[in-house]
Amino acid sequence: MKSISKGMLALVAALSAPAIVAAQAKPVVAVLSFDNNSIGKDHADFDGVGKGIAELLINDMSNNPNVKVVERDRIQALVTEQNLTKAGSIDAQTAVKLGKLIGAQYMIYGGFMSNGQGTYVLTGRATNVETGAITNPVKITSKGEDVLALINELSMKLNTEMKLPALRVGEASPAPAAQSVPAAKTSVAEAKPAAAPKTEAKPASKAAPVKMDMRSAMLYSKALEAEDAHQPKQAADLFRQVVAKFPTFESAKQHLAKNGG
Repeated sequence: MKSISKGMLALVAALSAPAIVAAQAKPVVAVLSFDNNSIGKDHADFDGVGKGIAELLINDMSNNPNVKVVERDRIQALVTEQNLTKAGSIDAQTAVKLGKLIGAQYMIYGGFMSNGQGTYVLTGRATNVETGAITNPVKITSKGEDVLALINELSMKLNTEMKLPALRVGEASPAPAAQSVPAAKTSVAEAKPAAAPKTEAKPASKAAPVKMDMRSAMLYSKALEAEDAHQPKQAADLFRQVVAKFPTFESAKQHLAKNGG
């Protein structure tokens, strides 16, 4: 009887395992570099900022427990391999192609625009890799210099409005091509100074988020470009400047260490 009971338990466990895996399956999302749609005489100055926006958005969206986010390094390697680095704007067809190669169900991409007068517009959209359909376009406009807040707002809207469905029942997650971003966070919360310790008499007030101006965001983007171009010394110097201004910026610190800084 004991052996029969053990056999039955093993059978039940084996039959229920696929259902558990299917229930836990999460959609895999990849974020591509944002296009520069800026206008005005200084529009070319923003050519590289889309790479920094993409990484900040990747790490911000990785806080969503309902999705898996592909690491930027994997996306960059694929973009380089497919010779898409200077191929121009990302369209739905290109997004679908990359999504199939990297094993993602949804590709997020968009554009950044500066009007040359202090107004910034960030747009994002998702493409379903299986159907090619573009869904949930999001547009954020800001007249301030707080780039982190702009990205954080886009991330929040994408996470709440896209309502990405889970994988179909029984469909496995396409690992190892897509993996979750490491625990380090690059969201607005990451660039906060350490909060003062609480006391029993009176809790310390919450520290205000540090604002990242556009010049700093462009510096961070240039550092990423140098890293992707396999120029560690230049990348380390640029990341060091970012860390000097934002000491709690963990992603910049990790990149600095990666480049020997």
